[in-house]
Amino acid sequence: MAQKGVQVDQESFSCSICLDLLKDPVAIPCGHSYCMNCIKTHWDEEKLHSCPQCRQTFTPRPVLMKNTMLADLVEQLKKTGLQAAPADHCYAGPEDVSCDVCTGRKLKAFKSCLVCLASYCEKHLQPHFKSPAFEKHKMVDPYNKLQENICSRHNEVMKMFCRTDQQCICYLCSVEEHKGHDTVSAAAERTERQRELEVSRLNIQQRIQDREKDVKLLQQEEEKINLSADKAVEDNEKIFTELIRLMEERSSDVKQQVRSQQRTEVSRVKELQEKLEQEITELKRNDTELQQLSHTEDHNQILHNYPSLSPLRESTDSSSIKISPLSYFEDVTEAVSEVRDELQDVLREKWTNISLMVTEVDVLLQQPEPKTRAEFLKYSHEITLDPNTAHTRLLLSDGNKATCMSRKQFYSSHPDRFTGCQQVLSRESLTGRCYWEVKWRGSGVEVAVAYKNISRKGDWSECGFGFNDQSWALTCNKNGYNFGYNFIYTPVSGPQSSRVGVYLDHSAGILSFYSVSETMTLLHRVQTTFTQPLYAGLCPFSSFGDSAELCKLK
Repeated sequence: MAQKGVQVDQESFSCSICLDLLKDPVAIPCGHSYCMNCIKTHWDEEKLHSCPQCRQTFTPRPVLMKNTMLADLVEQLKKTGLQAAPADHCYAGPEDVSCDVCTGRKLKAFKSCLVCLASYCEKHLQPHFKSPAFEKHKMVDPYNKLQENICSRHNEVMKMFCRTDQQCICYLCSVEEHKGHDTVSAAAERTERQRELEVSRLNIQQRIQDREKDVKLLQQEEEKINLSADKAVEDNEKIFTELIRLMEERSSDVKQQVRSQQRTEVSRVKELQEKLEQEITELKRNDTELQQLSHTEDHNQILHNYPSLSPLRESTDSSSIKISPLSYFEDVTEAVSEVRDELQDVLREKWTNISLMVTEVDVLLQQPEPKTRAEFLKYSHEITLDPNTAHTRLLLSDGNKATCMSRKQFYSSHPDRFTGCQQVLSRESLTGRCYWEVKWRGSGVEVAVAYKNISRKGDWSECGFGFNDQSWALTCNKNGYNFGYNFIYTPVSGPQSSRVGVYLDHSAGILSFYSVSETMTLLHRVQTTFTQPLYAGLCPFSSFGDSAELCKLK
């Protein structure tokens, strides 16, 4: 049948159902071959006439006829004992579990027996499937540490488990050193652990599902963020382009107006200049005539010619010529400079709002409130006091410091100015997460935040920090602290400090006050809902020299 040196693959003549050499081989319509009894049993159990390998179904059920040629080949294979040489990938490598029966180069183990404590390749595993003596043997996937199942003390298989000591033991261990302990069979403990594993797996699978949902949400959120950011960049570019175009138009208008006025004024100057030059020419001619006449010696000639001299024209009124000591268009430059300064003020104030609105974007889970000063400083923002809101008894200096004075300061009238309370608000509005510190000295200060629409006129009940529902204030003095909101003041305990930290998480509705020294100590925390942007507020006590300063933080 086979020439010398030709090896026959036994797997080609094996039934894919019983994995043994074909017995009474039959070929079904799709071309695959099986033992006649195997394929009949398969179809009887499955109630479906299909091929176990290619899954092709047949209707009606095929009539099975023995393949005599294939049966003869199988018989010859059995007689000659020819078998296929295992492929290289069938041999055990350094990391594989090898067959304990193979001699020479060992094959990979197909199963391990927990009773025999040995591993077998497919060939040497066959007795476990055929012999009744191995029916009760427990087969598992190849395992290279079977000796761990042997008790090192009694050399017995460890079939017990000590729950007291949480270890596998043999039967002799259970009646000796583990006597009186809570012991069960390894199988029983496995069943218990299996239930726990199933519960753990269910929890893990649920968490996987939850996390997959979270990942999908974050992917959607990422897409929304990118779309929103792209749209914001595009819209802002259009807005700034429009602003630049508007500024260029205004610049061109001013330039055209200046040049037009320049031409008009220069034309007037030249016209007057020409008149003056003509007058000078005439005057010089008259002067020459007079000079010539004055040198004539003949008296009669002088008397005869004098009446015929050209009369002098009326002189141009020199009082109409006014030379400005300054540049003619300096007022225009000054007016444009005022517009520039006002735009800078608006941009500085609004730019802080824009920056805060950008940093307020937070789609992830709410970040925990900072604990250390270094963490708070990550949210620090430069805040300056608005002189248009300062009471006239407050002197503002360095942009950040308010000092109580005995005399009124000369401030221009402004609708935002506090008139009844010695208070001042920040120039910048506060949204998102912000942190700032206030340093005070004197008898005391109120450190506050307020809405922009807080009343600016009236008594303390109307516009005082903490006396209405438009402001929140921490009163600091040498005797301690009080927190006020909507005319309700609450005593606050904490270490005395001349420096107070304020943390605001606008979107989360958190406002916290801290005593700042070597450590950060929470004085009072507010949890509410802010409906408008907030402004930082200061109110030094009325004693002369009392001051409060917004600290510059690095």
